[in-house]
Amino acid sequence: MTDAIDWISAAEALDANGWAVLPRLLDPESCHALAALYDAPEHFRSHVIMARHGFGRGEYRYFAYPLPDPVQALRTALYPPLAEIANRWHARMGIAQRFPAAHAEWLAQCHAAGQTRPTPLLLRYGPGDYNCLHQDLYGAHVFPLQVAVLLSAPGGDFAGGEFILTEQRPRMQSRAAVVPLGRGDAVVFAVNQRPVRGSRGDYRVTMRHGVSAVHLGRRHTLGIIFHDAT
Repeated sequence: MTDAIDWISAAEALDANGWAVLPRLLDPESCHALAALYDAPEHFRSHVIMARHGFGRGEYRYFAYPLPDPVQALRTALYPPLAEIANRWHARMGIAQRFPAAHAEWLAQCHAAGQTRPTPLLLRYGPGDYNCLHQDLYGAHVFPLQVAVLLSAPGGDFAGGEFILTEQRPRMQSRAAVVPLGRGDAVVFAVNQRPVRGSRGDYRVTMRHGVSAVHLGRRHTLGIIFHDAT
């Protein structure tokens, strides 16, 4: 699944924009199989209806441990190259924390701090559903990058429902980006802050993400967050 990723291009895009697309991370069969897990509650630890919490409209389920094999495999394989980028970002932003090379070591740090609940999730949207701009932080231990994989086909399974990122720049107006994704494509993006090169060195910008309203059909997404929750 991850062997064909061009990590040099992905790192360049992340540095330039705070997000990067990983094309065709999953094939259509894998997308269908993962989306079908949504109706198998034994795989999940909780079920969230967004409207009840003011998060938007739609719903999602957090996976329970042990994670399904494809989700575990993606989380484990994507982490090491992203940890290299995360460490470089922290150095540029003057943040002392560094991340270990293996995801199991990072999870051990999260769990020692009381963040033991798994955070990978499946999201489901129907007509009129959307996700408000937000950040997935979950505790004091935060890995600064996360991944969302579109499991449904735009123009076939659903219409609308674009993935949106906003960037809040110091003393400037915020800017937004709509990320083009096909079924099986993933987007890697900043969880909270990222470094930007300025005329006087690096500075930090704050990012948030969400999903615009779905017009027709049903949209499924797999979210891979690398820190666990309190």
